[in-house]
Amino acid sequence: MDREACEKMYEAYYMRVYSYAVTISGSTQLAEEITQETFTRAMSKSASFRGEADEVTWLCSIAKNLFFDEKRREKRTEPMPEELEAQGRSVEQTVADRDTTFRIHLALHALEEPYREVFQLRVFGELNFKEIGMIFSKTENWARVTYHRARLKLQERMRMDENQLRRDP
Repeated sequence: MDREACEKMYEAYYMRVYSYAVTISGSTQLAEEITQETFTRAMSKSASFRGEADEVTWLCSIAKNLFFDEKRREKRTEPMPEELEAQGRSVEQTVADRDTTFRIHLALHALEEPYREVFQLRVFGELNFKEIGMIFSKTENWARVTYHRARLKLQERMRMDENQLRRDP
């Protein structure tokens, strides 16, 4: 890919890739790093772009992989209770929020493919159904149906987990 084509791609898709990175990372600083690295990798690996999907879909896939790589490298440290209270949140509220989030991620992790990835691309990646369909080389309607089924499966799993928690003290 020549320099002019790279610049055009950067100008055309920077904000969409950055928005996607903010969505999945929850951090503007990390999103900026992911976005820059995404375009660096895309420009160096442009020969591997097969054109089967839209460029923005390809770029978001690179960003997603970079985010997962970063999370694997990152060592998580739990905030101290004083830090939580300084943020205006009680320790109990934070623990409850973390527990709920953890349960959602457990249920999501238990979903089989392609439901899990379609759900993540739609919710966390904010991709439309047409883009999701392109990633899987399927139709837009397939993406809609798969997302709907994923939501139903996730809701059912959450209900089952909630019922199990009520029975087991």
